Amino acid sequence: MQIRDLPHSDPGDPDVGSGFRFLVWLFRRQLGGQARAMGWGVLHMASIAMLPIFMGMAVDAVVDESGRRLVTAGLVMLAITLVMASADTMLHRTAVTNWITAAARVQQLLARRTAELGGVLTRRVAAGEVVKVSTGDVERIGWFVESFSRFAAAVVVTLGVCVGLVVYEPRIGLLVLAGIAAVCLSVWPLLPAATRRADQERSRSGWATELASDTVAGLRVLRGIGGEELFLDRYRRASQEVRRASVRNARMWSLIDAVQVVMPGLLMIAVVWQGVGLAREGRLGAGELVTVYAAVSFLLFPLRLFQEAAMAFTFSRPSAKRAVRVLGLRRERADGAASSDGPLTGDLWDPATGLFAARGRLTAVVCGDPDFAERLAARLGGHPARAEGEPSAQLGGTPLDEVPLAAAREAVLVQDKDPVLLSGTLDELLTVPASGRVSAEAALGAAQCQDVLTALGQTSADGEGDPMRARITERGRSLSGGQRQRLALARSLITDPEVLVLDEPTSAVDAHTEARIAEGLGALRADRTTVVFTSSPLLLDRADEVVFVHNGKVSVAGPHRELLTSTAEYRAVVTREPEGPGSETLADPARSMDADPLSDLAEENA
Repeated sequence: MQIRDLPHSDPGDPDVGSGFRFLVWLFRRQLGGQARAMGWGVLHMASIAMLPIFMGMAVDAVVDESGRRLVTAGLVMLAITLVMASADTMLHRTAVTNWITAAARVQQLLARRTAELGGVLTRRVAAGEVVKVSTGDVERIGWFVESFSRFAAAVVVTLGVCVGLVVYEPRIGLLVLAGIAAVCLSVWPLLPAATRRADQERSRSGWATELASDTVAGLRVLRGIGGEELFLDRYRRASQEVRRASVRNARMWSLIDAVQVVMPGLLMIAVVWQGVGLAREGRLGAGELVTVYAAVSFLLFPLRLFQEAAMAFTFSRPSAKRAVRVLGLRRERADGAASSDGPLTGDLWDPATGLFAARGRLTAVVCGDPDFAERLAARLGGHPARAEGEPSAQLGGTPLDEVPLAAAREAVLVQDKDPVLLSGTLDELLTVPASGRVSAEAALGAAQCQDVLTALGQTSADGEGDPMRARITERGRSLSGGQRQRLALARSLITDPEVLVLDEPTSAVDAHTEARIAEGLGALRADRTTVVFTSSPLLLDRADEVVFVHNGKVSVAGPHRELLTSTAEYRAVVTREPEGPGSETLADPARSMDADPLSDLAEENA
């Protein structure tokens, strides 16, 4: 796998049993790249390890005044240097490729799971946690996958050098083996504490990121109520907690670094002391002493790789656990599996509440509980917003939770209360998977976006630019709430699904615009099923049928004006007036219709 081949055609089905098992699965998916990196690493470090031998030969040649041997040693060292440089170059390229491809694989897996779960994801995992997993954690996981091959190469070469020293001079070889074991064991007890501190730092950083994201998203509201200072103080405290956690983490790693400097230094002192003693005894010559010293000096290099591998594993294991927490989330399905031989179509029915939306009709749903309305809208889209044991919503008799996710989303589109507008041009915003039956002009007209197009056109340099090429900032923050809501509605209308579920699509627009949207929505969706969760009389009066959901069940269904006169609970929700002795006048049909803003608007238009 090369970087130019990204993205992966199929990132695979990960093992989410645990963070460690996920790392093992990720490593196994890149065995070819790991083998190449390990091969280049062994060649690179073996070349470095061979230099002391010929350095000792060169010293002996100088002592013996042998120019031929000196030239031979020099040429061999030059050849080894060239091989070492080439191997190091290839090792770096292969290792970086492993890092990037591993990180890309994890990012693709996270993106696939995010797309599958949709809005359910942020109800199970905090938004800041998802951001951290898809950025910093992905890099740390890729770091471990990349460093493992170099660590394995370092182990192979280190064992080879130690075996050579034992054969060459047993006393020094055994001393070096004991010293390396001591260096590794001295760091091992510190790693669990380092892991805990790194995890604490990352947890506090995730909370600060989530708090900052929420603050920025609600900055306009905070300014309106004067809450900037309150949230600023909260973020300041959170950032100070991150700072303290970072300092504690840095202290632990500085201690580990200090141990990694002190222990190899003590080993070098012991080896030099032992080597000098052997030289004084006449068992080692000058060149042999240089060879032994240089070989031990080389071992300091793989020891640093051991520390890097330990750090990579320490940081990547908690990151893998968090990634598994997201990747392990699944779309809940009922028992059995429904087949989807063709496009889903038919009447929409929710057995849990009794909600029924006939095919090709505009059905308005009134709920007294906005949170329940949001969950019910998600259920109608086939998302797992239901209690355990409840049946899923059905389209044409087919349970939506049992069909493939792509088929369910193609048939039913749910627009929630706060739809997201991505940054980019208006043309890019409206370029969505669609049937092709509804044009952008028709959708924008039905959503009453004429003033939005005018405002976007004025954002160009000459003030007369093409509004479709005007840029929209992230989440549409440069637009008003009503403008954002209408653009999101236009985007949903372009998609032209078999069933369109809208949750309060006109809550931020004025009454006149809302009435025109109601007319345009009914005309554009004349032969499609549309379900609108609303309590607006303007939309309710345009609906083919109004369904009132009370206490989690369908209470009554019928025309809006009929329900106003016959159902007190419905009347209380729609008119915002409490039930009781003082509300008897609302039972008068004439008064109810006169109170309907639609009548005033009709008279004004007439």
